[in-house]
Amino acid sequence: MIGHGDAISGLRKSGTKLSFMSESAATEATPVGRPPFVSRSVLVTGGNRGIGLAIAQRLAADGHKVAVTHRGSGAPDGLFGVVCDVTDNDAIDRAFKEVEEHQGPVEVLVSNAGISKDAFLMRMTEERFTEVINANLTGAFRVTQRASRSMQRNRFGRIIYIGSVSGMWGIGNQANYAAAKAGLIGMARSISRELSKAGVTANVVAPGYIDTEMTRALDERIQAGALEFIPAKRVGTAADVAGAVSFLASEDAGYIAGAVIPVDGGMGMGH
Repeated sequence: MIGHGDAISGLRKSGTKLSFMSESAATEATPVGRPPFVSRSVLVTGGNRGIGLAIAQRLAADGHKVAVTHRGSGAPDGLFGVVCDVTDNDAIDRAFKEVEEHQGPVEVLVSNAGISKDAFLMRMTEERFTEVINANLTGAFRVTQRASRSMQRNRFGRIIYIGSVSGMWGIGNQANYAAAKAGLIGMARSISRELSKAGVTANVVAPGYIDTEMTRALDERIQAGALEFIPAKRVGTAADVAGAVSFLASEDAGYIAGAVIPVDGGMGMGH
């Protein structure tokens, strides 16, 4: 029996040119360089604390013009802040107009604002379920729709949703939160199919167990138990999440659309 290697060797001896093995391709390959950095106008919703703040600070450090939304607590030092409630279309429009006047049309939107109202299924009221969907999923839709106007017109846009592993796994007592985060994946993929031809992409960053005020307040046994499921054997940081967002906001990520990037230390292995 003639093996694959023997067949290739025979073809070479016969003088047959193999495009996938050509010597010219091996010796004349053109080095691939990084695209030049472009400072973009960025808006991070809920960027005044926690993961949102880490993302905003990282993007500002990268050299972008960064604005954040808040509910009235004020903007962190060094960042332009606008008051915004993502459940209110009028408030969203006012916030975008302020950002546009300050730093130009939004080119990179990081949809991070959201809430959680966990409860057992039998104790979760429809009001509590709907409230989380309205803020976390419909709120993301509202700001995306507003940002996409100028993105399509200018033929460039990066939409980055901050999801969660709960949107892929499902987590007990979080039917509302998990449903909203799962919805972001479907929305990102639908938007990418619709708008990628206009240079606008949408992706999801899905954090796992991240060191935040909420996780630090958990019982030590729960924290230790969570680490058992993380191959990295450490809790993630807000900076880990910000690093993934920084990449998706960059010129390098122009051909990535509809992707879900887990930042979970391998806990979910992409699922």
